[in-house]
Amino acid sequence: MENQFNYNNELQGKIALVTGGTKGAGKAIAERLLQAGATIIISARNAPEKENRNMHFIASDLSTANGVQKVVSEVLSTYGKLDILVNNLGGSSTPAGGFSVLGDDDWESTLQANLLAPVRLDRGFLPQMVDRKSGVIIHIASIQGKLPLYDSTLPYAAAKAALRNYSKSLSNEVTPKGVRVLTVSPGWINTTASAAWLGEIARNANSTIAEAQKSVMDALGGIPFGRPAEPEEVAELVGFLVSPRASYLTGTEFVIDGGTVPTIS
Repeated sequence: MENQFNYNNELQGKIALVTGGTKGAGKAIAERLLQAGATIIISARNAPEKENRNMHFIASDLSTANGVQKVVSEVLSTYGKLDILVNNLGGSSTPAGGFSVLGDDDWESTLQANLLAPVRLDRGFLPQMVDRKSGVIIHIASIQGKLPLYDSTLPYAAAKAALRNYSKSLSNEVTPKGVRVLTVSPGWINTTASAAWLGEIARNANSTIAEAQKSVMDALGGIPFGRPAEPEEVAELVGFLVSPRASYLTGTEFVIDGGTVPTIS
């Protein structure tokens, strides 16, 4: 018997948390899940520039254990459960210059935000998912988990590689208990932050934005699609993966990178 899905209401009754949900891909993911009928909670250090009354915002620094516990406690005390956890928070602020310019603080801060934050959130929300034999966890990793850019994002690449491995291992443990765990690894995404970054590259090189974009794509090995992803394209993939339409998908990494060509084997 063929399943019939209501694509506009398929997440009705589901409670979803999107970390880093105020900007970029996180914002697009939150909006996509809201459109599908879910109750949405977003978290970030700072409130979104434009308030969305349809989303519950929790201000918290998830790179700390206390920040994670604040979010876990508020979500479970307010809603009593969490059905969908999208561990989207992440990023890199380490300096350029390769391995030798990086100190312990660079490594520790990057690992806290990109690896330990999702580990702690999973630990906080998994027990009630396992009790109910229902739930979906998405880890947003990066193609840098396989294709590191050593000059300025080595700790980030290492953290995302660890996240991919952890995600697969966690899936093996909790899928038999009713919880699906998946990894989404985007390539370059066209966010407000990346646009500002391109502007800086263009100014420093006395070039155009288009030339700066090409230089970044060349550094990645080339993107056959010819452009970075839009946040909404990543959100659409996540929207599918957390839906009942993807009920047999677990323990898998989905790469969305426009066909980025590896520069290493």
